[in-house]
Amino acid sequence: MTPGSRELLKGVGLRVTAPRLAVLDWLAGHPHATADQVAGGIRERLGSVSTQAVYDVLNACERTGLLRRIEPAGHPARYETRTGDNHHHLVCRTCGRTEDVDCVHGAAPCLEPSDVAGFALDEAEILFWGQCPDCRTAEERPA
Repeated sequence: MTPGSRELLKGVGLRVTAPRLAVLDWLAGHPHATADQVAGGIRERLGSVSTQAVYDVLNACERTGLLRRIEPAGHPARYETRTGDNHHHLVCRTCGRTEDVDCVHGAAPCLEPSDVAGFALDEAEILFWGQCPDCRTAEERPA
């Protein structure tokens, strides 16, 4: 179990349950996982757990700020435990592999909109798209 999972759940007012602990612990070692991947991973630990229960845990943990949900266009939503630091992501167009990118410091293109339309901005979420090294290598191999 990840140190502090119980305290994290209690700290945001969520009951400590086996599925919640399993989801937080599994995601700590498998960032950017889909709900189906999380379900498969925690079933190895807990045995039978419904897909709906996994979605309920993911939604509760996201709502309380314990998890971050990212939704790359054309790919299923992914979840991670790294929250609150405004980092960005690299996404492979071919396989969907997702990696963290720390926030750019200094001059950065497109991080400040030309018109905020009265919004009070508090975060920028950037997805960088491309191909991961494995997919590039596979494409370069002769058929």
